[in-house]
Amino acid sequence: MQVLSGLIVSVDAFFIGLSLGLQKGCKFLYLAVINMFLLGLCIIGYFIAGRVYEYIPFDPDIIVGLAFITLGVWTIVQYFICEYIKRRRGEAGESASLKAIVLVGLVMSIEAMLITMGVTIVFAPYSTFIIPIVVAFAHFAYSSLSFVLARTNFVKRMPVVLSHVLSGLALVIYGLMAIFVEL
Repeated sequence: MQVLSGLIVSVDAFFIGLSLGLQKGCKFLYLAVINMFLLGLCIIGYFIAGRVYEYIPFDPDIIVGLAFITLGVWTIVQYFICEYIKRRRGEAGESASLKAIVLVGLVMSIEAMLITMGVTIVFAPYSTFIIPIVVAFAHFAYSSLSFVLARTNFVKRMPVVLSHVLSGLALVIYGLMAIFVEL
């Protein structure tokens, strides 16, 4: 179940890789570097969650669920706010800058760390070190696959907004599952 949960909650990385792949200025090397950083944060998140679990006096699924729902809603809202700001400045339709790609990578890495913490807390005290490894490698696999797909002619026609909304919805759905589904 720990491996399955790690794979399920990493699905949002597919849509992040898709949105990066649709950016003309993003190279696959950037995605690889982002995922190396992400692995480190997942390992840190695993150890933090092990310590935090001991201090939670009630069902941690509520905290985990609300965190994922918040992350999902934030992903969607943040995209629309950024697009609104770009349109106001007259920058709509331009390719992403290196600064924007680094920001997406940082957000993706922190989100993966929180996913690792969430899955670790849900399965605590029986969680294992396989959780951060599965979350990190699933993020890399999903984002790499979608990055490559985004470079195909068929996917290039897909609106970028769809990838951001689906990524946010994946997190919201996992948050709802964490709250309402007993494993």
